[in-house]
Amino acid sequence: MSLYRHHVFPWVLEAVMNQRMFKRLRRELLAPVSGRVLEIGFGTGINLDFYPAGTARIVGVDSNPGVGSIARRRAANSGIEVEHHQLSAEQLPFDAASFDTVVSSFTLCSIPDVQQALAEVRRVLQPGGEFVFLEHGLSPDPPVARWQRRINPLWKVVGDGCHLDRDTTDEVRRSGLYIERVRNFYLPKSLKFAGYMYLGAARKA
Repeated sequence: MSLYRHHVFPWVLEAVMNQRMFKRLRRELLAPVSGRVLEIGFGTGINLDFYPAGTARIVGVDSNPGVGSIARRRAANSGIEVEHHQLSAEQLPFDAASFDTVVSSFTLCSIPDVQQALAEVRRVLQPGGEFVFLEHGLSPDPPVARWQRRINPLWKVVGDGCHLDRDTTDEVRRSGLYIERVRNFYLPKSLKFAGYMYLGAARKA
């Protein structure tokens, strides 16, 4: 399994996440980003092409050791300084109130203890700081949700811990962050069980 996780999954991730249908969503997600930025689940650094002009520096964390080499190559060509850490968002080595914005895209689905990770996000955000997220997750449609739960055990193996059935809005709200906006929709031309989306932002009071 470690061979798959370290050497195969990073390239699967790169191929899937680099599809055209995600580009507009990444631009929308990152448009309000400003100040000191932390990206959890930095992955292969695909978001680097979509940060607003003038973004000079990002701190990125990811627990998968296989994605770092791809991320570093992309960062070297991006014009953005990236401080990259191989670690889990469940234990962030940063001071409280260190960041103005925290970014998460297709990440909360894969973190084992998502509430612990969101507690860390809340801790490192400065008061009034914003958490922006783009995630797939639990559909409100009962037939789709049933299929998500049936497929979930196999999906977690193939997707390096990715869950199909997490309700992102509920998870963020439970963390104590205040939901400012969230837009839900199915990705066009996508299987419904894998394509129900949450695009939104929450703020630290």
